[in-house]
Amino acid sequence: MNVLAIDQGTSATKALLVGPDGEVLGRGEVLVATRSVGADGVEADPEELYGSVVAAGDQALAAAGAPAHAVALANQGETVLAWDRATGAPLSPAIVWQDRRAAAVCERLAGRAAELSAITGLPLDPYFAAPKMTWLRENLTAGGVVTTTDTWLLARLGGEYVTDAATASRTMLLDLDTVGWSEAACAAFGLETATLPAVADCAGFAGQTSAFGRPLPITGIAVDQQAALLAEGCLAAGDAKCTYGTGAFLLVTTGTRAARSGSGLSTSVAWRLGGAVTYCLDGQVYTAGSALRWLTGAGVLREPGELDAVGGTVPDAGGLTFVPALAGLGAPYWAPGARGLLTGLHLGSSRGHIARAVAEGIAASVALLVSAAVADLGRPLTALRADGGLTALARLGLGDAASVAEAVGPAEVETVVEPSVTADQAAERLAVFRAALDLTLASG
Repeated sequence: MNVLAIDQGTSATKALLVGPDGEVLGRGEVLVATRSVGADGVEADPEELYGSVVAAGDQALAAAGAPAHAVALANQGETVLAWDRATGAPLSPAIVWQDRRAAAVCERLAGRAAELSAITGLPLDPYFAAPKMTWLRENLTAGGVVTTTDTWLLARLGGEYVTDAATASRTMLLDLDTVGWSEAACAAFGLETATLPAVADCAGFAGQTSAFGRPLPITGIAVDQQAALLAEGCLAAGDAKCTYGTGAFLLVTTGTRAARSGSGLSTSVAWRLGGAVTYCLDGQVYTAGSALRWLTGAGVLREPGELDAVGGTVPDAGGLTFVPALAGLGAPYWAPGARGLLTGLHLGSSRGHIARAVAEGIAASVALLVSAAVADLGRPLTALRADGGLTALARLGLGDAASVAEAVGPAEVETVVEPSVTADQAAERLAVFRAALDLTLASG
């Protein structure tokens, strides 16, 4: 059976029509825009997001010249909007996961931070959906329902009023142990559990859509990063992946126990299949690909794809250090007020040095996330995979695979990357980065 897998992301919606043996039959991609609102706001047009889902899916089907038998949908996770359940019409912009305007909501609830973290596994931070939902209610509209974008997209496609367990765990409203909505967390944010969607498995029937022609079942739903974790074959405790997109997101599978992090990471549902829950640790670098777009806007690069060429014109960063806090700092520091920092500039600094410093700053940030994960696990990671997809969930939902391992298949390694510097050199660079990071945290 062919699965139409659609990943609705921050900067683009991508679609693949994937055949029964995992072969890609057709591709589609439609860019989507975000807009900055002041220093802290990031919004998107919901109708543009929905239109991109349909257009990308249509492109993939046209390119393949073959039919789909099921649809799977991945979503941005912490992006929210208000909408009318009766008509499906959006009542607000989509408040994107990078938006920091809910910082005041978090400050107001600071006295309950430990309680909320114990319930949900998440630190109190405007990155997560619940603070945004409260901010939206207080500042934009009291009408309709407020949900993450996946629920709205499913409803517009013709699906049920649901969210998957992994996405629900990114709201700060889910009891991580029971995997049900927490009355206490919802009350803290002034939200009603009765208005929230049902929490569904990541694989299973979630409705039917005719958006791509003949009616198709929607049988796979997941937040994008957890979908990538599954697709990378990270099924055993200690398996890890990092996805480099708009941000960089490190996830480590931890198994069937919802162990909370002691190192500043968040704990989430990796997936729920047949009612059985697998958990993961995760950490975030909010600006990775978006830092390259910033470099492009600043004139350092003509386009993001120039990074290697421009950064490769110099052997090192020339004493420059970049902290990628252009949208605040996530794990393990949770400093929404932090701002990006570029230090060490001198008359000899070039475009190449700046480009290389940005790349090294992102890499150093991910290295610190890995260190936090290793501290929580009590053992080193054996490998770190990259990238992802979600067709495996749809196959499970269709009953087209007997197990998760069969649905995912063997991991295919395209490239193995080994360190290009010694451990001592890496430690020295990280020490310099940590010093710059301390300046960022002090100013935020």
